[in-house]
Amino acid sequence: MIDELARAESAVATCADAPAWALSEHDLIAALDATHLLQQRLAAVHFAVVRELDGRGTAVAQGASSTAVWLRHRLRLDVSAARRLVGLAASVDAAPPGVRDALASGVVSVEQARVIADTAATVSASAGAEVTDKAVGLLVEWAGQFDPTLLRKLSTRILDHVAPDIADAAAQAALEAEAARATRDRHLTISEQTNGRLRLTGTLDAEAAALLRAAIDPLSAPAGPDDNRCAGQRRHDALADVCRLALRTGDLPESGGDPAQVVVTTGYDGLTRQLSAGALDIGLRLTPDTVRRLACDAAILPAVLGGTGQVLDVGRQRRLITGPLRRALVLRDRGCAFPGCDRPPRWCAAHHIHHWADGGPTNLDNAVLLCGHHHRHLHRSDWMVRLGDDGHPEFIPPAWLDPDQLPRRNHYHRRT
Repeated sequence: MIDELARAESAVATCADAPAWALSEHDLIAALDATHLLQQRLAAVHFAVVRELDGRGTAVAQGASSTAVWLRHRLRLDVSAARRLVGLAASVDAAPPGVRDALASGVVSVEQARVIADTAATVSASAGAEVTDKAVGLLVEWAGQFDPTLLRKLSTRILDHVAPDIADAAAQAALEAEAARATRDRHLTISEQTNGRLRLTGTLDAEAAALLRAAIDPLSAPAGPDDNRCAGQRRHDALADVCRLALRTGDLPESGGDPAQVVVTTGYDGLTRQLSAGALDIGLRLTPDTVRRLACDAAILPAVLGGTGQVLDVGRQRRLITGPLRRALVLRDRGCAFPGCDRPPRWCAAHHIHHWADGGPTNLDNAVLLCGHHHRHLHRSDWMVRLGDDGHPEFIPPAWLDPDQLPRRNHYHRRT
């Protein structure tokens, strides 16, 4: 397989260097059809490889919390794209062989294959293998005429065509399967953009969608005749208001021993002179005006930093015994320090580099911030962690993973 893929890669590289402008319109259309066909056939191979890696547990063995997270780091994908890739590979693998064969032959597209695989799973639960194969065959035929959206609509009544005697009973099963898919596909992705902004993307199930609308709709109404915000801006501000209300209740779970809170790092002198920008504990930058507004309703926790960003001393905040050390860890590590992990500080716990039970002290030089998965992984694997010469954590992989055991660092939380 590796040799054949290498030859295919070489052929594609040759085509990439060929001038498309030199082709006639007829040849351009032929090239479009050929590249589309190749994409579908290559996708079938891609899914088979991803499914095999997932089944072997390769990602977890190499320290990742899931195959999707490992693919994101390995292939430099958005985490949502990595999750989608794993999900597609699983759907095609679980479907009858006709789905993969249709994809491998280029008869259906990736999205059409997903529709057919989902439908096959629903039909199989209520009608058995023979009817499922008939449904797959008919949907593959329809895929030559209809795009994925229309194909999914048609698939909801596929049993009317292949097994009308059980169609009504299966319709209820289809509704339940759709509810299960909604539960499976629910997600929310928060992607960092430039200038400290975030993009929210995701899919809510019916219950969460109802809760969101119930919470933000009353806050999304125009504030009066002079309110010039568009509907999208009003919904944005409403979501921020809901988050403020939730934080003020004090009922949210603790995060690493601290109450749920917004943490801003800024210079004190600059703050008093209204000149200092700030940084959230997740690395986002804030304007001086925003920093001062947040400081009006905040506890001030002093910290002394060295020239390279090492935390030299942290003040003690009243009522929080572990607060100063945790604030220092957040300032230094900015999230899970394990290589390739992007989990924020609020998802992390402190790990003793030299175990406390073995005489290790509880101080900044003996602590590293780790998410739950990598905290457990470090304890039960051959990975080692230490502080580098600059006072920041670095991880030594086991020899079976890297014979040279070169130190690795996390680059997701760097602010510069």
